[in-house]
Amino acid sequence: MSDYHDDHHWRSRIVTEPEGLRQILDEVRSIAVIGYKGPGKGPAHSVPGYMQEQGYTILPVNPKLSDKLSNVVATVNELTEAVDMVNIFRRSDAIAAHADEILKMVSPPRVVWLQLGIRNDEAATRLARAGILVVQDRCLLVEHRRFFIASK
Repeated sequence: MSDYHDDHHWRSRIVTEPEGLRQILDEVRSIAVIGYKGPGKGPAHSVPGYMQEQGYTILPVNPKLSDKLSNVVATVNELTEAVDMVNIFRRSDAIAAHADEILKMVSPPRVVWLQLGIRNDEAATRLARAGILVVQDRCLLVEHRRFFIASK
């Protein structure tokens, strides 16, 4: 019986319902962005930019930019402050390695959010079993606008 309870409990951390998404966006304040891109480089720049305009603290993570831009770190383990969320802009097949990184963080985030088109059920399960809320295949900007801009 306890196995069923444990199994059910972690499954509740895979967030798909609108009220769960809204609550995450309402409570999160700081977001590390894995796969962050420089200006003019598509959604991996415009989405974090939008979230920053909405008052969220954005911490860019990209090993290809960490030596070019002063505010960018190569991995989440180089962050000097705890974050509420890790938002990921990487292919689905790269997510397992990022889940490993996230699980090794000194202060793991409350939430891992995989952007629209990104899904890795095995990695999501590992993160959820570790106590982290997981959102897959959803655009942070679209969901934020749906709950907070449309209602104004």
